[in-house]
Amino acid sequence: MGFRCGIVGLPNVGKSTLFNALTRAGVQAENYPFCTIDPNVGMVEVPDQRLHKIAEFVQPSRVIPAAMEFVDIAGLVSGASRGEGLGNRFLAHIREVDAIAHVVRAFADPDVSHVANQIDPLSDIATVDTELALADLETVERALDKSLKGSKAGDKAQLQMARLLERVQARLDSGTPVRSMALAQMERAALTPLCLLTAKPVLYVSNVDEQDLQGAAGSNVAAVQAHAHDFGDELVLVSARIEQEIAMLDHKERGVFLNDLGLAESGLDRVIRAGYTLLGLRTFFTAETKEARAWTIKAGMTASIAAGVIHTDFERGFIRAETIAYDDFVELGGEQGARDAGRLRLEGRDYVVNDGDIMHFRFNV
Repeated sequence: MGFRCGIVGLPNVGKSTLFNALTRAGVQAENYPFCTIDPNVGMVEVPDQRLHKIAEFVQPSRVIPAAMEFVDIAGLVSGASRGEGLGNRFLAHIREVDAIAHVVRAFADPDVSHVANQIDPLSDIATVDTELALADLETVERALDKSLKGSKAGDKAQLQMARLLERVQARLDSGTPVRSMALAQMERAALTPLCLLTAKPVLYVSNVDEQDLQGAAGSNVAAVQAHAHDFGDELVLVSARIEQEIAMLDHKERGVFLNDLGLAESGLDRVIRAGYTLLGLRTFFTAETKEARAWTIKAGMTASIAAGVIHTDFERGFIRAETIAYDDFVELGGEQGARDAGRLRLEGRDYVVNDGDIMHFRFNV
């Protein structure tokens, strides 16, 4: 299990350059609007040093990291909700993703044009947010009309839905995204079929100059930071140009390059980690001589459901999960050391999997 993250933003903010760096796919990244028309899709390995540490003990034939999917979606312009630019196609592509990575331009470069001829990240964010909210308002108004008709016929469920939609409509009218609303779990579930754009979690990726990465963040970056904080969204600073350079280096060269820049890790690694946090994802591992592998699950998933991520037979015939915490595995020298020290636990189907658990599932079908 991974997740599908759509990279969105105005034209020429660095979306495709970031996508190229993430996937090394070499898609177009030209200096004109709508270079990306059909979305480019790429699978990206999730960086996790724990997996490589586990492999040192197990010495498997192959090591398979977790993966996530990124989608490079065409640049949006004002009026997209009314069909301007690539309007409807753009919005349809966003509906299909689980989360939004909103790339915002905070760098100045006279050689790279800006669709509004000025660097104003908050204005750029407002343009995108307005178009998404207008599209959601249209969706909500249609659904509300349907629910009101049903409620007049005495359908209590439709009456309850109408009241929920009226609240959502009011918040959208005030310029507030649905994701920031205080909604009960059942209410969020009721809204899920509408695929509301502003309900999707957002990660802001501020595309910055090199000096902004090294602690001298300017006013443009500070403005995006404040905006993200106000809505409880995630924010990562990257320089898409630098990330593209890093992507062309081998592992050793990459380390030297990052060290010269005074960075502990690449911006892309931070984007992926922030994406994990954004969707509440967790990682568990399986480790055998044939294969060491990282698996992605949602926080709160039980052992039996996690087993089903590997294979449906594992969940259907679940007996127990032999489980070792990552820290115990490393500290005690692997599975045998953990077993000898009594740190290997037998967990039942209702055990909630912890991030980093190393698991071996017993099942019978």
